[in-house]
Amino acid sequence: QVQLVESGGGLVQAGGSLRLSCAASGRTFSSYAMGWFRQAPGKEREFVAALTWNGFSTYYADSVKGRFTISRDNAKNTLYLQMNNLKPEDTAVYYCTGYSQPLYYEKTPPDYWGQGTQVTVSS
Repeated sequence: QVQLVESGGGLVQAGGSLRLSCAASGRTFSSYAMGWFRQAPGKEREFVAALTWNGFSTYYADSVKGRFTISRDNAKNTLYLQMNNLKPEDTAVYYCTGYSQPLYYEKTPPDYWGQGTQVTVSS
């Protein structure tokens, strides 16, 4: 149906940066909201960021606002997450997510998930 494949994770020192990418296929990418979730060891998956179908509006968890930037290139069917000033608490598996509507709604969970990419931040 809908396939989402993340890349760009790795090991980085605190204060460093990484850019995650998500390649999407299986539907009209440009028509739907997209986002990122993450899951740290022993914790539930949590919302990180999202944006509308055209990238006009973006949304961030308070824990990452000012450090992370979500963007998309609809011509390339690709979603990005630029992560700056990384902290050890950012260590998690990061998941690309897709929605079934063009706008983002806080209470509407994602419908599609990627397999995840590991981000490890050392202190």
